[in-house]
Amino acid sequence: MSDHTVLHVKGRVLVGPEDVRDELWVVGGRITHQRPLAAHDVRTVSGWVLPGLVDAHCHVGLDRHGPVDDATSEKQAIADRDAGALLIRDAGSPSDTRWIDGREDLPKIIRAGRHIARTRRYIRNYAHEIEPDDLVAYVAREAQRGDGWVKLVGDWIDRDAGDLTACWPRAEVEAAIAEAHRLGARVTAHCFAEDSLRDLVEAGIDCIEHATGLTEETIPLFAERGVAIVPTLVNIATFPALADGGESKFPRWSAHMRRLHERRYDTVRAAYDAGVPIFVGTDAGGSLAHGLVAAEVAELVKAGIPPLEALSATAWGARQWLGRPALDEGAPADLVVYASDPREDVRVLAAPQRVILNGQVIG
Repeated sequence: MSDHTVLHVKGRVLVGPEDVRDELWVVGGRITHQRPLAAHDVRTVSGWVLPGLVDAHCHVGLDRHGPVDDATSEKQAIADRDAGALLIRDAGSPSDTRWIDGREDLPKIIRAGRHIARTRRYIRNYAHEIEPDDLVAYVAREAQRGDGWVKLVGDWIDRDAGDLTACWPRAEVEAAIAEAHRLGARVTAHCFAEDSLRDLVEAGIDCIEHATGLTEETIPLFAERGVAIVPTLVNIATFPALADGGESKFPRWSAHMRRLHERRYDTVRAAYDAGVPIFVGTDAGGSLAHGLVAAEVAELVKAGIPPLEALSATAWGARQWLGRPALDEGAPADLVVYASDPREDVRVLAAPQRVILNGQVIG
């Protein structure tokens, strides 16, 4: 499609959860809800239309062994794009993927810099591995390298304890989060277990990844403070296999991981019922494949979140949370077209008919 082509998108355009319109137009790669005065070279696309989906926990430039080359990063980004995920919050990567920003055909990425973990307390080759005295300095560094986010590893297996334990003392966490906020960045943290959550939330954290350790005591605190969670249920599904692999060496950890897995849906539903903000993320890029955004939305519905709210967690609500437009007047034309109403059955998200990125029809 040439730069001069006007795209006419018609059918049912879901500008908001209840704001359904008959059409929109794309001129110069931007959305307009007004018919262009001089629309001669027009291409028409029809169907049910959503803003480009959000994967709010994804790792472009990373695999199970660490950083990957640009060609592999490109394949990862294309897999996400073709699944309809056109906005990614990259929740930690050691790779420099800034070159993707110059590609009109690849998803837009909001980066959290590189993970910050305790020494020997995370996956090898992923993170800056440091001690608490250096936490503030490293958070400041990653705040300036990222796109408004910093990623901490809040808990991980402690080999001496044989189980998950918190990684950071309360005072250092408070100082680090305060420094990130001073620099205009939000902070999120990987947390599987229960122990670190209260300290992180009371220290002012903005989001928790996975959040499998939420309890009746901490869920109200999240709701009161407005701390979001990104449950990554497609990743939590791997806990039983991980537990089996660690059974002989770390039986306490294995049993703990199984308990967290068994109650995963109840945990997410209890958080939703309490008013905790929940967003879609897949945790793709470590051991998990890219392009799983539809599967994660389906998992949220299985957990008991109403379909419209699960859609919002990857569409309108997620974009608002990340400070990016949806199908607003003048916004970049990033949208996905489906054959039927995704509000009726979110499984339709697994089969996008058309992906439109920066006004260009992909494929």
